[in-house]
Amino acid sequence: MIDDLKKTLWATADKLRANMDAAEYKHLVLGLIFVKYISDTFSAKRAELSTRFADPADEYFLADSSPELLTNLVKVELEDRDYYREVNVFWVPEAARWEALRAAAKQPDIGKRIDDALALIEAENPKLKGILDKRFARAQLPDGKLGELVDLVSTIGFGASAREARDVLGQVYEYFLGMFASAEGKRGGQFYTPRSIVRTLVAVLAPHHGKVYDPCCGSGGMFVQSEEFIEAHGGRQGDVAIFGQEANPTTWRLAAMNLAIRGIDFNLGREPADSFTRDQFPDLRADFILANPPFNISDWWHASLSGDARWLYGDPPQGNANYAWLQHMLHHLKPGGRAGIVLANGSMSSSQNNEGQIRAAMVDADVVEVMIALPGQLFFNTQIPACLWFLVKDKRTRRGEVLFIDARKLATMISRVQCELTDAVIDRIAGTVAAWRGVVDAGQYADVPGYCRSVKLAEIAEHGHVLTPGRYVGAEAVADDDEGFEAKMQSLTEKLGEQMAKGAELDLVIRQKLAGLGYEF
Repeated sequence: MIDDLKKTLWATADKLRANMDAAEYKHLVLGLIFVKYISDTFSAKRAELSTRFADPADEYFLADSSPELLTNLVKVELEDRDYYREVNVFWVPEAARWEALRAAAKQPDIGKRIDDALALIEAENPKLKGILDKRFARAQLPDGKLGELVDLVSTIGFGASAREARDVLGQVYEYFLGMFASAEGKRGGQFYTPRSIVRTLVAVLAPHHGKVYDPCCGSGGMFVQSEEFIEAHGGRQGDVAIFGQEANPTTWRLAAMNLAIRGIDFNLGREPADSFTRDQFPDLRADFILANPPFNISDWWHASLSGDARWLYGDPPQGNANYAWLQHMLHHLKPGGRAGIVLANGSMSSSQNNEGQIRAAMVDADVVEVMIALPGQLFFNTQIPACLWFLVKDKRTRRGEVLFIDARKLATMISRVQCELTDAVIDRIAGTVAAWRGVVDAGQYADVPGYCRSVKLAEIAEHGHVLTPGRYVGAEAVADDDEGFEAKMQSLTEKLGEQMAKGAELDLVIRQKLAGLGYEF
């Protein structure tokens, strides 16, 4: 049911976009969904309070000798912000409520009305100050399309309970983020990490508690998955403290909305800022770090970064930020903390511009815990092969060893151009790491040829400190082949003959079609 809703909403919203750039349109759609959600949850809480005020058995019951006085008392109580804030419901002023916006959807100034509504909501809710993107009045949509978009968002039903509303909204929001990332290509994918990659990071790190940090948080997907993981494993939302930083102002706002709609408390810093030159959390030491920094960025360096305390294992090259990200995250880990980072495959073997020396120093310091090679075609925006680095500040188990996992062949295609890691594959990877770490009830770890192997640091040094899993896990075990060579050769020859015959048939059809169009051979 929810899958059908998501697809229908996207198909209609994308049609309304007309020729508007997806990067711009994204903020209009997601902004409206956000307003609809907070307005609906506000209205639901208001209706609940009205019912409780009239129920003699309820602790909120309001009684008065005069019906007129009682009516006025209820009105006053319904305007008390504390009723809403104590359950993490945003206060929505009357002029900003969805019913008012929908009623004005066909008015030529609907864009300005929406911007004014967002300003009112920010004024009433300090947590949202400076976060809502007020760009509707200047939106370059054809006449009437913004009103149609308001009507479309009006069809989203968020369910009866607050939990159900969050679930529906969260799924719709994440689906739209993913679809926009696909529509935007490279630019969109930069701010959205595919769900299966995030789930793998979270499953391996298992962030049950403490401080969780992402220095390039994009739209906030890492945090959302962390909260979902905690709840799925018997914890409570709020058991972790969320810290994030994002340089892109519009994406910073997107992350804040993504977290706010789920009721997640967060600290994204005072403002959008670059994590290298304007670190918003210089004193933070996190229990867990999850991040998907932009791959191989070359314009990150600033003169002020020379000799920075974060470069404990060597100065990163000015033309590539990969090893700056790795060291930045190690710097922000507390003793015993763990980090999971997505990087391009080149980071595992590059020896250019001091990268090989930095990697060797990190390996020798025993801060590299697990390396996972990922399949290709996981991302919306790039075919660059990627890997997962798992780092520790103070290795408590398996000292002097690194676990290598080769997951390149474990993906499932979900479209012609994209694949994903299934839940079963993610569970297998997480289970392998847990067993290797010696986690209780995780089972006994064993090397599996072609898939995983635990390797001593001395052997890694022999390989020039290259961390590519395929170099260590070996070849996959091959089952005994009972089919003889002659039989196999005959089978392959027959298949080749069939395919050549089919090719000849298709060639003839193509020539006939072209001849019908006047082409001669």
